[in-house]
Amino acid sequence: MQVLKLRRSDVRRCVELEQALFPGDDPWSEHAFRSELDHGHHYFGAYLGERLIGYAGLAVNGRPPHAEAEVHTIAVDPAFQGRGVGKQLLGRLLARADEQRATTFLEVRTDNERAIEMYRKHGFDVVGLRKRYYQPSGADAHTMRRPAQEQS
Repeated sequence: MQVLKLRRSDVRRCVELEQALFPGDDPWSEHAFRSELDHGHHYFGAYLGERLIGYAGLAVNGRPPHAEAEVHTIAVDPAFQGRGVGKQLLGRLLARADEQRATTFLEVRTDNERAIEMYRKHGFDVVGLRKRYYQPSGADAHTMRRPAQEQS
């Protein structure tokens, strides 16, 4: 598996995965993905050969020492979950945030224990609760934060 810059030609596959993974929570559209790429946000794909098996995106705002990053999404094909794909995607996002010495934030469903544990292992802590954040399901989300990391 390789983690590379997400290809525009894989946006339709991202939408397929969104619909499979988030059917009750307003999955992202093709337009939403293209807009993120057009705005220059940092999106990566996990590829097994030529097949996209996961993707992740990050936005960075501001400049050091006041930069902040927000993880927009991490998603992995259900057939490949539990194999470290999400961990590698998150690692690539955090490397980009660390280049800017950015404090990094994200939202995660409060019932997504696997993801919460992965984020904790990467230095995130729960700093807030967003009631009914995910729509239309109304699921709650934790806001998690990882302090800026100093580059050595």
